[in-house]
Amino acid sequence: MVKITDFAVESWMDAYEHHCKYNVAETCCASVSIDQLRELSDDKTSEVLKTDRVLTYGAIRGAEDLRNNLARLYSAKVTNPLDPNNILTTPGAIQANYLVAYSLVGEGDHVICQYPTYQSLYAVPQSLGAEVDLWKATPEKNWVPDLEELKALIKPNTKLIVINNPNNPTGAVLGKTFLEQLVEIAKEKDITILGDEVYRPIFHSLSPIDKEFPPSLLSMGYKNVVVTGSMSKAYSLAGIRVGWIASRNSDIIETIASARHYTTISVSGLDEQVAAYALSPATVHGLLARNIQLAKTNLALLEKFVIKNEDECEWVKPVAGTTAFIKFHREGKPVDSVDFCKKLLEKTGVLFVPGSQSFGEEFKGYVRIGFVNQTEIIQKGLEEASKFVRKNLDDVDLAE
Repeated sequence: MVKITDFAVESWMDAYEHHCKYNVAETCCASVSIDQLRELSDDKTSEVLKTDRVLTYGAIRGAEDLRNNLARLYSAKVTNPLDPNNILTTPGAIQANYLVAYSLVGEGDHVICQYPTYQSLYAVPQSLGAEVDLWKATPEKNWVPDLEELKALIKPNTKLIVINNPNNPTGAVLGKTFLEQLVEIAKEKDITILGDEVYRPIFHSLSPIDKEFPPSLLSMGYKNVVVTGSMSKAYSLAGIRVGWIASRNSDIIETIASARHYTTISVSGLDEQVAAYALSPATVHGLLARNIQLAKTNLALLEKFVIKNEDECEWVKPVAGTTAFIKFHREGKPVDSVDFCKKLLEKTGVLFVPGSQSFGEEFKGYVRIGFVNQTEIIQKGLEEASKFVRKNLDDVDLAE
């Protein structure tokens, strides 16, 4: 039997996200309705859903218009366009990441995974029998892992290097030069790289003209790269459950497509219609502009919160994505983040995610905050959290 460990962050969200007043743990850019999506589009006449379409299984590997739109986005500013046939759709990025691991690694293989990150990126390969080493980042280095440490982790049986860029939970970014060096290391050993890019392109604190602005891994000139993405985070459409896998290596895509038959006949045709509309040239720019501005506005509120409570908390300010990793302490000692989050929720209705439970025991005192929800929720939630820190922090247990 496959050994499955508890998916801590999802268990926490399952237990509490529908029992809070202020969800400051949500990792999606504030979700939109179909009506709101249409309002963000330059084309108000096109149908989002073709209701006369017969509901067959549809396109097995993904709707043609959706894969064309994704290929166009990945092909921007590159000389070698991505073939839409090198894209597979999935029910969310969580299945995309699962399928990559399920298809490419197994018992006897070695995987290296950036850390901290979303648990499934390292727990799934472990459940499949692979040996996994965590490539650890620290706040002292702005949550960017060390490439020399990566080289030391590589073994003769290393099959996969996994990165999450932009990163959940820290909001850190691996820049262009870093990615170039990473690709050279992997290329020398013929190791495949999986890039979870679900928070791309929410770059709220990094300009596209910055020389270190990170391109997608698909644009780095290395064939043995797989990237995953989703409509949930950057595109505000978690409810349609559409994700994807893309690679320039057709052999990798065919291997994953074969494994995909065991889990997914096809993705919902209704969901794919909405996704294709959202990623169309008429809509995607308005949607992303809305979400990047929302991230900037709310990050300013979060920065004020950190400054206001600087005696009790510290952070590395996030550069991209929708999350921040903040450490709370009392008289220099980290708090028990689980006790902190439970008492915060009980007293104020504000939901944070405890870092020590959800991302690793070593992250004592850390909480993950999702700050790109509706601005009024973030503003009020942080106000209530500040009151809690001021009045109730002494009642919170310290980390052992």
